[in-house]
Amino acid sequence: MQKTILFFLSIALISCGTPKTPVDEIVVANKIYICDSLFSIAEAMALSNSKIVAWGSKDDIFKQYGTEKISVHEGYIYPGFIDAHSHFYGYGITLNKVDLRNTFSLEDVINKTVEFAKSNGEYWITGRGWDQTDWTQKGSISNNLLNIYLPNKPVFIKRVDGHAAIANNKALELAGITITTKINGGTIEQKNGRLTGLLTDNAMELVDGVISKPNRSSQISALLKAQENCIKAGLTTVTDAGLDLNTIQLIDSLQQTGDLKIGLYIMANPSIENFDYFKKNGAISRPRLQISSFKIYADGALGSRGAKLKTPYCDKENFTGVWVTNPKTIDSLCEQILAINFQANTHCIGDSANKKMLEIYSKHLKGKNDLRWRIEHAQVVSPGDRSLFTSYSIIPSVQPTHATSDMNWASDRLCSYRMQGAYAYRSLLRLNHYLPLGTDFPVEDISPLKTFYAAVYRQNEKNKPIGGFMINESLSPKEALLGMTRWAAKSNRMEQHIGSLEKGKLADYVLLDQDIITDRYMLDTKILKTVLAN
Repeated sequence: MQKTILFFLSIALISCGTPKTPVDEIVVANKIYICDSLFSIAEAMALSNSKIVAWGSKDDIFKQYGTEKISVHEGYIYPGFIDAHSHFYGYGITLNKVDLRNTFSLEDVINKTVEFAKSNGEYWITGRGWDQTDWTQKGSISNNLLNIYLPNKPVFIKRVDGHAAIANNKALELAGITITTKINGGTIEQKNGRLTGLLTDNAMELVDGVISKPNRSSQISALLKAQENCIKAGLTTVTDAGLDLNTIQLIDSLQQTGDLKIGLYIMANPSIENFDYFKKNGAISRPRLQISSFKIYADGALGSRGAKLKTPYCDKENFTGVWVTNPKTIDSLCEQILAINFQANTHCIGDSANKKMLEIYSKHLKGKNDLRWRIEHAQVVSPGDRSLFTSYSIIPSVQPTHATSDMNWASDRLCSYRMQGAYAYRSLLRLNHYLPLGTDFPVEDISPLKTFYAAVYRQNEKNKPIGGFMINESLSPKEALLGMTRWAAKSNRMEQHIGSLEKGKLADYVLLDQDIITDRYMLDTKILKTVLAN
């Protein structure tokens, strides 16, 4: 502290009488990572009107700029972290539902649901977070216990990835689902002529469609709670991968009033209402809000065996997954998206889905371009199909914690021969030389520090496995940081305003107590402060 005081006294004496450019604030830290094209590092930065005016050494900044507000931090500053793929609104809604993460058996899931129902006054009991791959007791999934304990209340509890759910008989009855019900792009499981209650992908919409929607007050509460948690985690901009028009307009209004301060990149659902609205009104492009893309679902998830594979699952004979949206329909949607200069962002998990979507994109993009169409997840891509990303400037958008969540069972689904193309982040980075990173929260934890750790060290929170999972596909610390800042902003068409601490950009930054670029055990890192430009 004494050295700091002496430094500023010396600066004041040296620069006495020298004309200076007035600024609102000067910020000083141990290191400031600018995340520009040269990956520059500074000691100080000058701010005015919530934007970066300049950065450089302490000497240079204090010689050139004057201010009454000097903020000196014993820590490390990075551009505000950006989550390139998440479900912000959905995460907020889940905060008022039963949390089924960290459950280790079907009985555990049922017990938590029943306990939640005792203190919850809602008619429908809903929740999310169970994952049968974590259960210590393996076996078939059924709603038998839900029917016994909660026979008169409809229950609908979703798997962690949102691509499978268990419904009790009351919920199935209200949704009109029987053993004769058919659905494209999803499954309604039955055994011995009886429904088990397990639904996947499009079949879940039959139940979602009869659940009463949250009122406006609940929606606002959910968004503000989600914002609070994200900012605490170091996030200054997040993505919402698929929203309807009414929710988009609510978010827009809350940003206009200043209640919602966090930046948002929103993908619109490909509904007729959304297409009609954006065809008429065009994209929304503001420093804090970017809406210029549509979210399409090609297939389901690997954990629930909905991902579309080229050959059958190794643990489910003669089954290759599902097309959530028919490829012909996707082709038509892409044509409409191209016509209004929006991005097409398509959920692709399986190798078959990735190949088909790359081919459909290629047909419409026709060559190198700057339209920034994206493949969301790009989870299993055959090495022979990867060149299409480069040839047509297609962006793979990935979530590193998916690799460390799935690593214990992924090869059971894929067999060893397909693992070469799975969770291949380094290989995907080489294709276009930038790779946006996200979490897919609430599927995974919202923490960008966990994203960084999984990307660089390919380990989970318990530092497993030793040596890292498929470590040859890891990113460097520099690449992981850029994936959560500069590259995420570029993939979101927001790089003019955020993603780095370059001159003219918003002064969004996060202060950490450790240097995550050099410190190996950064999961102990504390977020000291998250700053959003006003």
